[in-house]
Amino acid sequence: MQQARSNPHLQQAVALFRQGWRPEAVPQWNYGLRGLNDRELLAAAEFAREQQIYDRVVNTSERTQENFDFSQRFIAPFEERVSKQARSINLDPAWVYGLIRQESRFVMDARSVAGASGLMQLMPATARYVARRIGMKDFRPSRVNDFDVNTALGTNYLRMVLDDLDGSFVLASAGYNAGPGRPKSWRATLSSPVEGAIFAETIPFSETRDYVKKVLSNATYYSGVFTGEPQSLKQRLGEVRPR
Repeated sequence: MQQARSNPHLQQAVALFRQGWRPEAVPQWNYGLRGLNDRELLAAAEFAREQQIYDRVVNTSERTQENFDFSQRFIAPFEERVSKQARSINLDPAWVYGLIRQESRFVMDARSVAGASGLMQLMPATARYVARRIGMKDFRPSRVNDFDVNTALGTNYLRMVLDDLDGSFVLASAGYNAGPGRPKSWRATLSSPVEGAIFAETIPFSETRDYVKKVLSNATYYSGVFTGEPQSLKQRLGEVRPR
């Protein structure tokens, strides 16, 4: 860890992150990782965790080839707050974490090229819609990156999509990414129930197909971390039925 703390490139990157200069900080951080072995990479990831730069924890830890630390790869910052919010609306916290890990890598002010914002990458229109639906009277677009606002809106939207798609994690994950109307149309082509894993492979949008597989794989890992019990990805994927 001390070697990571004294790495000048990592130190400079941390300073840039602190100033909010993420586009400059990320390449500087990555430059500091050049030539590091697995042990050194894990130490650098731990340094990132110490500095609360959570996306660098994940991305750095994922570079190792033989030594793995799944507490880094599947880090769960803000666990008490996220899990409390998820459970308050009967959502599986592991699924929420799997989605956040894929959406933003825990970068609270993340913004996509399409305009989605925050931990759960909410589009402005979606944020306004959900805020109205749940009666969030003090919502303003400028607050969408606020932790509690973003997670409240994101988890409630995920709950709405899940309910609209009959409780299917596969369909709801696809709906969160591509809009809930699309998985409905894909399901409409079914003549009989299929395994969720098979349905996921037939999703025609490559981005959404990859997204669904990664979110639910993430969720399976997180569930194992949270419960300490072996988990089944096949069971989580379930079955998709025609309607």
